[in-house]
Amino acid sequence: MSEANTSSTMTSPTILFVDDEPTAVKYFERVIGAIAPVLVAGSVSEGRALLEAHGETLKVLVSDQRMPGEYGNVLLSHAAERFPHIVRILTTAYSELDDTVEAINLGQIHRYIRKPWDVRGLRLEIMQALDLATLLGERDELLREKIGINHRHMLLSRIGAVRSIGMMAGMTETFDAMEVYFSTAAAVGLRDVALDWNVLDYTDLIALEAERSGGFGQATRAALQTLQGVAFAEGHPLARLQALLGDAVSMPAGDVVTIHDATLLTEFLEGGPQTPVRPQAAGWLAFLLWLAAHGVTLQTAVEGGAMQCRLLRERHAAQAGNLAAWIELF
Repeated sequence: MSEANTSSTMTSPTILFVDDEPTAVKYFERVIGAIAPVLVAGSVSEGRALLEAHGETLKVLVSDQRMPGEYGNVLLSHAAERFPHIVRILTTAYSELDDTVEAINLGQIHRYIRKPWDVRGLRLEIMQALDLATLLGERDELLREKIGINHRHMLLSRIGAVRSIGMMAGMTETFDAMEVYFSTAAAVGLRDVALDWNVLDYTDLIALEAERSGGFGQATRAALQTLQGVAFAEGHPLARLQALLGDAVSMPAGDVVTIHDATLLTEFLEGGPQTPVRPQAAGWLAFLLWLAAHGVTLQTAVEGGAMQCRLLRERHAAQAGNLAAWIELF
């Protein structure tokens, strides 16, 4: 094992160099090893294995193009998909411009270096690549912060929207429905939503959220009007929930019902701004509002991946509104 490789086992490797020519490997290690820890591989398959093992810490990948088996641009393409933070450089002694141009156009490589290398030029190229990797890392960190802020803003606005829907439905004296809705969603747990915030700015977010919340409010009020058209004492109250949620709910067993598709209980809070909310998800909130209007509520608990709902034929003490407490649940 070379000195550069020995160094890379003691510190996190920063550069991966892939070339089947031993002379090129030794030259690269000698010239670049003093700049940053270097890992080397002699083929695309070896390079792919090292990428999988050290991809999170690597900053730069330099690969020769012509090697036995697969060519270097294949490895760079793999790295672009799996580890997009790595700066990718293709090097070759041959005039393979077609492959090079295609790789650049597809975003698989950042730079192209012709062999034979000039020592000074090679060092400069690698140092610039390391600087670029640092900038990309800083950009990604800022993007992660932006995603976190946008996600939080999105959730807070939706909590406020649910509260507003309840208020417009006449829930001015009791917030039992809100308590059940938010505590149940917290018990189920909100899933992380993969969103491309690169194409969504603040204005997009506000517009999309307003449209989504408006649609959810309309669907909830429509479902509530349907419920209000039936006498509360007519039939079992939990049968109304089954009518709203369909196959997601089992037949009531006394004052207990099981909701098998728990995603309906969190769909409005966790879905992406461009993801429509199913009518059943609005039906869940409407049902809780309907119960509360008649002094009845639910006790919910997660059991075996499903939600058990028990009818409580009693009214909770009136509350002034727990918006801050509901926000803290998430």
